[in-house]
Amino acid sequence: MSALEAMRDRRSWSKVTDLAPTGPELEAFVAAAGRVADHKSLKPWRLIEIRGADRDVLARALNKADGKKGLSSKPRRAPLIIAVVANLRSKKIPAWEQEAVASGVAHMLSLVLDEAGFGVFWRTDDNTRSKVLAKAHGLEKGEVLLGWLYVGGKPARTRATRRKTVDAAKHLSRMPGGKKRRTVDETRL
Repeated sequence: MSALEAMRDRRSWSKVTDLAPTGPELEAFVAAAGRVADHKSLKPWRLIEIRGADRDVLARALNKADGKKGLSSKPRRAPLIIAVVANLRSKKIPAWEQEAVASGVAHMLSLVLDEAGFGVFWRTDDNTRSKVLAKAHGLEKGEVLLGWLYVGGKPARTRATRRKTVDAAKHLSRMPGGKKRRTVDETRL
């Protein structure tokens, strides 16, 4: 499958089964996703693998950040949760760009996981950048939590998926003051 086909076929799976990639499989996927564009080879990101009972640490922190007691049910919705962390310590590259690289790794990882047969959905929370969640994830100074990838098996579909493609014309424009039309050689795919 080409990268274009993988992107066209990818979808979020809000419900997943208990199947998850093994540690070595996940390492191979992360190694591939780590090839995302990255200025000066900073690698301003890291991922935290959360499985089994470790999900309760996240569940407790989510509720605590919301001012609640006990455990949130959210982390039990997938057998594997991958926390996405941006490392903003470098002053050579703007913080937004370092966050974009970390986000890019997460999205590339979701593509390879999807291609390998795993369902993935991205989750954030109003408290994603709270001190409670930073502490629970062991974040160091200069690191910020971007969210989590919830990963599991793809459940059997009982009905066909109705995935609409994006109307690219609504999201793609030309530079103001530039050419208004594409030339023939620019339209080749």
